Amino acid sequence: MRKKEKNNMNGTVIFLAVTAFILLIIAYMQGREVCFSGLKIGGKMFINIFPLLIFAFIVAGLAQVLLPKQFISNWLSNKAGFKGILIACAAGAVTPGGPYVSFPIAFSLYKSGAGIGCVVAYLAAWKMWMIAGIPFEIAFLGPRITFFLRASLLIFPPIIGLIAGALSAWTKT
Repeated sequence: MRKKEKNNMNGTVIFLAVTAFILLIIAYMQGREVCFSGLKIGGKMFINIFPLLIFAFIVAGLAQVLLPKQFISNWLSNKAGFKGILIACAAGAVTPGGPYVSFPIAFSLYKSGAGIGCVVAYLAAWKMWMIAGIPFEIAFLGPRITFFLRASLLIFPPIIGLIAGALSAWTKT
């Protein structure tokens, strides 16, 4: 991990620790029951999410070492251009699950040499195009609204990826 990334990680941990401590004090001031209820809910969430986190990080780590650098360089680096952004969008659209799955994969792609535009396009497509969400959208919203929603979102992930790539190149100068 690069020094700047490690410092950002430490800053995030410190921020979350301070926030948790402050909220713990506020909850305790409202009563021990409130405090322990919040801790119990947090513990249950951790137990439910922990297995998913383990497998997501295993997948992300293995992807980082198994994806050939040449593949990333040819298909997802800054040199790949719009083709790379479209490939990243397609990968994001088919990635199932929540942020516990997509963020470790995005991080692995970045660490393996994928361009920022491709990584951002992947995440944007995961959020906007996730194919796994279509059955829920149809069930709750109906096919008409689902069609218009999906058609309206179609252009955004590639554009977001292009903007992120351009901003990344611009900030290097």
